Amino acid sequence: MWMGWEKKKTACVTGGSGYIASALIKMLLEKGYAVKTTVRNPGISTVWSFFEMIEPAVRGTLNVLRSCAKAGTVRRVVFTSSAAAVCIRPLQGDGHVLDEESCSDLDYVTAEKPQAWAREKSYIYEKKKCLQGYVLAKVLSEKEAFRFAQEKGISLVTLFPGLTVGASPAPKAKTSVPCALSLLSGDEAALNALKGLETSHGCVPVVGLDDLCRAHVFVAETEAASGRYLCCGFNTTVGEMARFLAEKYPQYFSDGFGDLLDKPRLCLSSVKLVREGFEFKVKTLDDMYDDELVEYGKALGILPY
Repeated sequence: MWMGWEKKKTACVTGGSGYIASALIKMLLEKGYAVKTTVRNPGISTVWSFFEMIEPAVRGTLNVLRSCAKAGTVRRVVFTSSAAAVCIRPLQGDGHVLDEESCSDLDYVTAEKPQAWAREKSYIYEKKKCLQGYVLAKVLSEKEAFRFAQEKGISLVTLFPGLTVGASPAPKAKTSVPCALSLLSGDEAALNALKGLETSHGCVPVVGLDDLCRAHVFVAETEAASGRYLCCGFNTTVGEMARFLAEKYPQYFSDGFGDLLDKPRLCLSSVKLVREGFEFKVKTLDDMYDDELVEYGKALGILPY
């Protein structure tokens, strides 16, 4: 989430040490913004559990918005959510297309606990409950954010990114980059997480990190921007990724991943964002798996030199 002040061209980015936020801060500084940020206390560990996930997410979101309301100088708030808040639902057949009117089926999420895609940590947790809590936290946080923003007259916009890939100033990337590179790295846990994302979403929705950061700036600076925006450059599958990577990077790739989905069962449409003037740069697997991402993977220790 980040907030912009028009007169001083100042932005505040929460979670500034994170994978996405650090890249956004870099872009804002390059555009001439003065940037303020918040970071997590390094002495506090992250606990992935069902109930410890939802309440802090909602409370933290409202705390930020209360600060915005108190300041009285914030022109727009951009809330970064997730495609998981839009597309998780029971699927019958293929060919589904979802847009900003869609919302994940919370009854289905609560009852069925679809397969988690979060990468396994060093401690034990129930992955299904983890995804359940993650989706509920995203959906409920957004609902509370819009309720509060409407009540206080705050201009709020939500972005729903897919699997975000690209080189970041952050020295760590816990989920998206390891997942995206898992077919090359052979990391079984990360590959299972990628397959889990496909299972729960009906596809692998992809957005370039630079595109996502540009989308944040776009909806913040575009006065007419409002409501919700899906942010996905293209939709693919693990099977399509595997075939592409086997040809482009044969030195890394190995066979034996089993039966994989050929085509997405569901696609996320970013037509609203494009219609209002935004252009994605990462629109194909070739765009996604460029040399910069591979070098970033090497720098993180995901891929060998």
